[in-house]
Amino acid sequence: MTKTVRTLFLPTLAMGLFVFSIYHLLFAAEKLPKEDPLLEPPRQSFALGISGTGLVEARAENISLGTAVAGVVLEVCVTSDQLGQRVTAGTPLFRVDDRHLKAQLRTHHANLSLAEAQLERLEAMPRPEDVPPSEAKVKVAEANRTRLKDQLERGEQLLGKKMMVEEEFTSRRFTFLAADQQWQQAQAEDALLKAGSWKPDKTVARASVDAAKANVANLETEIDRCLVRAPVDGQILKIDVRPGEYVNAAAAKALILLGDLERLRVRVDIDEQDIARFKPTGRVTATPRGATGQLLNLKFVRVEPYVIPKKAFTGDNTERIDTRVLQVLYEIDDDQPGVYVGQQVDVSIEQNND
Repeated sequence: MTKTVRTLFLPTLAMGLFVFSIYHLLFAAEKLPKEDPLLEPPRQSFALGISGTGLVEARAENISLGTAVAGVVLEVCVTSDQLGQRVTAGTPLFRVDDRHLKAQLRTHHANLSLAEAQLERLEAMPRPEDVPPSEAKVKVAEANRTRLKDQLERGEQLLGKKMMVEEEFTSRRFTFLAADQQWQQAQAEDALLKAGSWKPDKTVARASVDAAKANVANLETEIDRCLVRAPVDGQILKIDVRPGEYVNAAAAKALILLGDLERLRVRVDIDEQDIARFKPTGRVTATPRGATGQLLNLKFVRVEPYVIPKKAFTGDNTERIDTRVLQVLYEIDDDQPGVYVGQQVDVSIEQNND
């Protein structure tokens, strides 16, 4: 009897449990309500089209401003309150410490003044006050020569009449020769004085002035490089520099980001596999991420002819790190509110059917 019960009961129990599990799976499981997605996924705008990811940028591209001179930032001329405001080309943005350069500039200005004064002194020679004494010295030497010449001629007559010893005559002759040389020396010195400065001395002085001017111009250029100005008209997009920070030319970050927001552009990455189907004249639309209902009309600007490695990834499983893309530039055809520089958009391009 026990064996019969065991033979019938265990299979019946197993079958009942199996039926219960099937029932539980089919009827007792809780049905979750169907929920709509939080964000509508992007949709292709054309029956045959190419999809790409675009990045909004300024009209003349985003200009990352840095510094050409390393140092501590003394002054930031624009504040965070001026973000988005338009500045004109040449507007000061920030200034790196240039106090040591200004001190050197004062020294070079002094050296320039000294070189110019030396050149002016050489070009002004001879001094008007030096000419009369020099001419008087020539006249005195000439008069002394004339007097001694007369004494020599008288002595020559007396020597012929045996009224003067030859020794005294010789003394008069040498005295005259010395006076004659003094007269010639006075004439030469007077001519040298009136000739003014030597031409090579003036050339050296002018070269010294030019060198001093070059040093001043070099320091002024270095000081001007310490002041970073807006290279073009545009809006301030980002300020990432503060007074007291140390900056240098090798910094990877953009200290100030500038761009022209009068007309925004979209830089689209087209996968290399879709390049053959791309047509620049095809229609194109874009939708911002999270706003699929907002349609942006784009106008073709140009194609960047160099295919580059892809840098912006969407997270799709089919994307590869070694993928290369063709960059195409479009301009947003109308003024669309809520579109910002740096924002990603999903782009649909009409496919080439040729």
